[in-house]
Amino acid sequence: MSTTTPFLSPIETSPLVSVIVPTYNRAHMLQEAIDSVLAQTYPHFELLVVDDGSTDGTQKLLRSYGHRINAIYQENAGVSAARNRGIRSASGEMIALLDSDDYWMPGKLTAQVDLFMNTPQAVICQTEEIWIRNGVRVNPKQRHKKISGMIFEASLPLCLISPSAVMMRTSLLDEVGLFDEMMPACEDYDLWLRITCKYPTHLIPRHLIVKRGGHDDQLSRMPELDKYRIQSIVNILRTGQLSTDQHRAACSILEQKCRIYAQGCRRRGRSEEANDYDALRRQYGPPQ
Repeated sequence: MSTTTPFLSPIETSPLVSVIVPTYNRAHMLQEAIDSVLAQTYPHFELLVVDDGSTDGTQKLLRSYGHRINAIYQENAGVSAARNRGIRSASGEMIALLDSDDYWMPGKLTAQVDLFMNTPQAVICQTEEIWIRNGVRVNPKQRHKKISGMIFEASLPLCLISPSAVMMRTSLLDEVGLFDEMMPACEDYDLWLRITCKYPTHLIPRHLIVKRGGHDDQLSRMPELDKYRIQSIVNILRTGQLSTDQHRAACSILEQKCRIYAQGCRRRGRSEEANDYDALRRQYGPPQ
């Protein structure tokens, strides 16, 4: 049985949690995502669906939900702009994200609200997840294993936080900033680095989201993702806010990624770009 106690008195109307769902031309998957939020047992939430300029049946689908959702339309500007639009429009003390190709299991919101109630110092948490690829369940590899605590160094090689699994305090985003709208991919990795270098990430060891992949419009299928991870590492290094150990780990991973990326550039005949990444390696290099 849940230990959740309602945060709101009967006369209060502001939600505790704002759920943000960005979407673009995914009417065929979006309904399952929305329905999984509306089916949550925790009642004190608002659902904001940001349509990032869809040209399919998304608008018709959103109208069918009436007042149960807050539908926001914007001209196509990318997933980061859509998430940020939803966050800026949110009124909750907590932000929960859900990608429109994923969906939640029952009890997801309750479990995360319980964690924040029982751990007042927590600012971000996530749950375990079920992976579905092309309709078939697959097991994440060991390198994708989620961990709890100060996970900055472990998060440098690849993203260990899933947007659909996350709940954060709104005040955290006020502090570290929103998603970088200039990044076409790895925008979540970029935000997680800004958060995890300062705060622990709490893990709820229950599989409370279903993460679907394999479809053509998935950002993680974009080529050369390490190009954007390199940019994110450089960005966090330039802030000067990393501890000595964090700085050393970031420089080491940056050197590895730049070396591998430069090799790939040379194989494709992009020598000038390869030289730029070699220069970046020399600039930051792993500390001696």
